[in-house]
Amino acid sequence: MSDELELEQNSTQVEHEYGGSEIQVLEGLEAVRKRPGMYIGSTSSSGLHHLVYEIVDNAIDEALAGHCDEINVIIREGDIITVTDNGRGIPVDVQPQTGLPALEVVFTILHAGGKFGGGGYKVSGGLHGVGASVVNALSEWLEVQVHKDGKIYEMKFARGKVTQPITVVGDTDKHGTTVSFKPDPEMFTDTTVYDYDILHTRMREEAFLNAGLRIHTIDERAGQEQHDDMCYEGGIREFVTYINRNKTALHEDVIYMSGQKGDSIAEVAFQYNDSYNEIILSFANNVHTPEGGMHEEGFKRALTTTLNAYGLKKGILKGDDKVTGEDCREGLSCIISVKLTDAQFEGQTKAKLGNSEIRTLVNAVVSEKLEEFLEEHPAVGKVILEKAMTANRAREAARRARENIRRKNALEGATLPGKLADCYERDASLTEIYIVEGDSAGGSAKQGRDSRFQAILPLWGKMLNVEKARADKVYGNDKLTPVITALGAGIGDEFDAEKLRYHKVIIMADADVDGSHIRTLLLTFFFRFMRPLIEHGYVYAAVPPLYKLTRGKQSRVAFSDPERDAISAEMRGDNPNAKIDISRFKGLGEMDDHELWETTMNPETRTLKRITMEDAVQADAIFTLLMGEKVEPRREYIEQNAFRAVNLDY
Repeated sequence: MSDELELEQNSTQVEHEYGGSEIQVLEGLEAVRKRPGMYIGSTSSSGLHHLVYEIVDNAIDEALAGHCDEINVIIREGDIITVTDNGRGIPVDVQPQTGLPALEVVFTILHAGGKFGGGGYKVSGGLHGVGASVVNALSEWLEVQVHKDGKIYEMKFARGKVTQPITVVGDTDKHGTTVSFKPDPEMFTDTTVYDYDILHTRMREEAFLNAGLRIHTIDERAGQEQHDDMCYEGGIREFVTYINRNKTALHEDVIYMSGQKGDSIAEVAFQYNDSYNEIILSFANNVHTPEGGMHEEGFKRALTTTLNAYGLKKGILKGDDKVTGEDCREGLSCIISVKLTDAQFEGQTKAKLGNSEIRTLVNAVVSEKLEEFLEEHPAVGKVILEKAMTANRAREAARRARENIRRKNALEGATLPGKLADCYERDASLTEIYIVEGDSAGGSAKQGRDSRFQAILPLWGKMLNVEKARADKVYGNDKLTPVITALGAGIGDEFDAEKLRYHKVIIMADADVDGSHIRTLLLTFFFRFMRPLIEHGYVYAAVPPLYKLTRGKQSRVAFSDPERDAISAEMRGDNPNAKIDISRFKGLGEMDDHELWETTMNPETRTLKRITMEDAVQADAIFTLLMGEKVEPRREYIEQNAFRAVNLDY
């Protein structure tokens, strides 16, 4: 039940006294089952996979402490997860404060673990002592075996409650921990089915971040058997190589540097490529920090300062010439990984690192080591500076293009594109814009829409592939300018979500190859120049029907082949020989305004797909692969995945 619903219900109760009896004290793990989203973010697919990460984080903490070098993550039949490690094994002796075995404490009491006080672990990720107990609370059942001191210890739980106390079940010459659990369908009502690719991607990231740690991901489910063995002795150097695998590197070797102060360690690896985009991935104690923080600030400041100082010293930059931070990061692929004893994350989701001392450490490491590298590799230094200077000139050209657009708009007295059919509502949270392929479909959409809250912007002609263009080519492009202007939030560094005129940006294109191409080009543009649009969940794809089925005066539409067949059988009813006319929509323009409204635009009946960006590395890679300069990787991708293509062109 949502908090809002509870409040609405409570407000209907008259003269209800609010006293001490109204205060609930949730015992043990009941709090987790009452509000699971507080602990794992959500009970959707992301929360389901988060359970695995919490158990794996505990194993990786053992690796960080130098006691574990191999982890197995297994999806078994029935979507049961098993995680094994060869660490020291969770302690099984009695924990003094509680009088309970430490193993039981770890799995049944919140904020209990070896991550407090610096005794068990100097650095750790995870949920700071709640990970194992939260997984236990949200599992239908959980079993743990510990190989330690020559014995195998076992405990079993159901929905957080002990069902088998700690028991010695055998002898062993091994050491480590095995945790198996089945997520509770009472908690995860959307799905309890694991996606191997999601887990594999996350575990590959962990393997990159922990040089020499071997991680196996195994799918044992019938028909889905897979096994990946990942171990990267080069650590984050190999991570950068992986990110750049479909790009053309500007220098052969990945630049790597590391440093330490006290218990804090900083590692940075980066390499430039010939693209116009930057990708910086930062981590603190192996936890991805998508909003950056002090470690990213320290890196960016040191990179800009060092490159400018080097350029002036070598005469590559003249006089007052300077390159900005953005110029210095064009075409950069970079991994920043820091490990520290008391990581302070901003926000519950740990999106941003707040330790100011880490900014100082990263800045010092990069400033010193990059200066040394550039002195020893002058050819690489020259390539990097020339790339930054070219970016600077292009940025200046983009600035002029922006100014020209502003002046033009000011002179003409109109800021919105002529083809835009705007809506009347001015509250952006209530409005939506359909970006429609073609004038004919745009005409039907304008006629069929609800003009109170739906705006229509038709596109025409060939769209610019921004993957192969700098910002100066994007500004002033006659196909993209109407989109930029209509949305009203600017692009690139100037993008401001607060100024966005519509909170649903819906791409409506034909269900064929050309339509897919239009969608990909637009999404590439949004990803590269308006990324917050996707990150904040404002971008959608409309799902137009594929078929129209008619019997007499009755007509219906279908969105897939199976649905077509089911509707056809339903319309025949008791007469298997009844004639059903089935036609395939060749494009949106074939539909009249009423059909387009009912099938694709009516909020009561339409289907929209929200465009999300779960994995920045994967998103960057796929846009580079599909829209970039290199043909060979794209050909390989098409050859490997062509069998999956459906509904291309009839």
